[in-house]
Amino acid sequence: MTHWFHRNPLKATAPVSFNYYGVATTPAAAKVCNDLRLSRTRLLELFTDSSCNPEMMKNATDLYFSLLQGFILSLDDSSQECKLRYIQNFKWTDTLQGQVPSAQQDAVFELVSMGFNVALWYTKYASRLAGKEDITEDEAKDVHRSLKIAAGIFKHLKESHIPKLITPVEKGRDLEARLIDSYIIQCQAEAQEVTIARAIELKHNPGLIAALAYETANFYQKADQTLSSLDPTYAGKWRKYLNLKTCFYMAYAYCYHGQTLLASDKCGEAIRSLQESEKFFAKAEALCKEYGETKGPGTTAKPSGHLFFRKLGSLIKNTLEKCQRENGFIYFQKVPAEAPQLELKANYGLVEPVPFEFPALNAHWTPETLAAFDLTKRPKDDTTKPKPDEEVKPLKEPDIKPQKDTGCQIS
Repeated sequence: MTHWFHRNPLKATAPVSFNYYGVATTPAAAKVCNDLRLSRTRLLELFTDSSCNPEMMKNATDLYFSLLQGFILSLDDSSQECKLRYIQNFKWTDTLQGQVPSAQQDAVFELVSMGFNVALWYTKYASRLAGKEDITEDEAKDVHRSLKIAAGIFKHLKESHIPKLITPVEKGRDLEARLIDSYIIQCQAEAQEVTIARAIELKHNPGLIAALAYETANFYQKADQTLSSLDPTYAGKWRKYLNLKTCFYMAYAYCYHGQTLLASDKCGEAIRSLQESEKFFAKAEALCKEYGETKGPGTTAKPSGHLFFRKLGSLIKNTLEKCQRENGFIYFQKVPAEAPQLELKANYGLVEPVPFEFPALNAHWTPETLAAFDLTKRPKDDTTKPKPDEEVKPLKEPDIKPQKDTGCQIS
């Protein structure tokens, strides 16, 4: 079963040459700087390379981050910060606020900004793979794993590195807690979508599917509430997505809960549960239209035309008709006025982020290499700072529109 996920744009960044003429006084120091420049350029290229896979991404990120750690970590394991931490100015745009960049002369800012983009890449890789027509079981596992990896990276940045920034994070920017938390929760919810699709395919107990769908709807609702205080100009489209997925999975939960009630000979309650499912599906359908009409950052799609959406509509209709037929022939039960309260708790299939750590310091960083950087020789007209009018060009991302879905299931 294919999936459709909303994606915000990648962060863009100004080029960094890592040229410290006069400061890097030995060939070893100059080589580290050259390796930093090349590995950064390569990593940025991979973000928009549609042929890039997780192994290629991990190799590129490990190399760049292991080199960048030499600007941050103390070589003698002391608490003293590295003398190179503030040597270079870095400029990054935001996923929501267009091409308006933030700049900080701090290697930790580069570490968390590039790390953020790596996490975004994993979500985009998962989205491209999940939208394929003939997604295999192994590919579904890759989608699931990639989303958990992304959640782990976001969580690690929030807990271990963003607090180390000298300049406080501006409100509404990517590195602010509200946005990071929403990205983490969205990754968990989307990974659970893959679990639900697999459970349906394998015809698992309807009670388990209902509970997973309910937990997933709650994840999406929580992510939306986290963004509620942000400017709708930037977050409006993203929130429409989170809203429609909340309603969509509430519809799923009530639909499968209705099947559970029917199996327990509670046909009247089952009908009421399916009617509630219909209501949530109608809300999701309306939100799909609003999503398509809302301007703002993110992918453009018509989710209501996607097979994952249409299939649920047919399932609700057919299940409700079955319940009504059986009530008319067998049960003759009264349909309650109030919808059943969903107090469902999934014991299996809930998603947790995969723990993430940045790689160890690159072996090229030795005490001798670090000592070869002579900061007293920095020019007064510091060319490491970007010019105020330096443009940060957006990354040209591969087309990730959902492909036509033939109805193939995860096999």
